[in-house]
Amino acid sequence: MLIPETYLPTLWALAAAGALVLFQLIVADVAAIRAGHQAGTPVPPDSSKFIFRAARAHANTNESIAAFLLFAVAGIMSGAAAGWLNALAWAYIACRVAHMLSYYANRKLARSTAFGLSLVALLAMLATVLQAWMK
Repeated sequence: MLIPETYLPTLWALAAAGALVLFQLIVADVAAIRAGHQAGTPVPPDSSKFIFRAARAHANTNESIAAFLLFAVAGIMSGAAAGWLNALAWAYIACRVAHMLSYYANRKLARSTAFGLSLVALLAMLATVLQAWMK
């Protein structure tokens, strides 16, 4: 199946999501190496340590990425409103980047705000998919 050109921004957002996950994995791994962390052991829960914040930022993205992928694919396959789907997909990516950077910088209010907005973007993506199904 060929993807209509109107959904290219959503496809680019999917690729950006993959790049974000990969970047966070690399940052978390480098942080662990620099901290002398023993592989296979839990990262101590200390938000003053960058290794903890890097691991949590990566884990938190992993917790929501599946919903993003599924809503994006379902939206494309259902012929959801492309303008909305594209905008919401990029809103999710922007919020996840803001969340990551806020976590790395230990800015709790900014991190929580970005997290909440990313959830709003996901809920809106779901609504866009459901609206396409109701046609």
